[in-house]
Amino acid sequence: MVQPLNASDTRHEPSDALDLDRPTNAGMDCATAIRPVGYRTIAHYFGFEPMSQERIFIPLSIAVLTVSDTRAEETDVSGKTLVERLAAAGHRAQDKRIVPDDIYRVRAVVSEWIADPNVQVIITTGGTGVTGRDGTPEAVSVLFDKTLDGFGEVFRSLSYQEIKTSTIQSRAVAGVANGTYIFCLPGSSGACRTAWDQIIRDQLDFRTRPCNLVELLPRLLEK
Repeated sequence: MVQPLNASDTRHEPSDALDLDRPTNAGMDCATAIRPVGYRTIAHYFGFEPMSQERIFIPLSIAVLTVSDTRAEETDVSGKTLVERLAAAGHRAQDKRIVPDDIYRVRAVVSEWIADPNVQVIITTGGTGVTGRDGTPEAVSVLFDKTLDGFGEVFRSLSYQEIKTSTIQSRAVAGVANGTYIFCLPGSSGACRTAWDQIIRDQLDFRTRPCNLVELLPRLLEK
């Protein structure tokens, strides 16, 4: 499995390598606009030697958090769904936990993972609704360095095709904190499947064109 170089201390450090393999005549698509790093920089960051210019799949370490007052491991269908899907895609489940609908306990676990150099992506499920106990967005969004507004917009657009106007009750959010991607999904297994299968899976695949989130990992903490 591909692992970052010196994961204990360089996981969140942007690379100084030059983008020597970026085409200079690229069109003004989104990949050009956000100036992703070159393949050799990505290879250096993840600690492998590129054998050609053909992109390969790069597995990431992903932590999954289920937010629920009632679920246990044997009844956590949504958490299991995410772990199974990320593993099937080739990624590694770095950690998986269940915490109650408590803002501070949710924030504590997510903060721990954000500070862990071995966690590159965090996915939470549950607590994104509108009831009094639903507080995942409030627990997590304050930790964001940047918010990925497009995630919630696209998720609700896709969800509308499945549950129509009920999708307005979802407050799914995503963002970046300390070089770690965070996705907060609703608690239903169907919502987890929609988010992973139609958005997250492709964006966590280095082979996805024209843009993906993996190619930006070395640049998330640029100053």
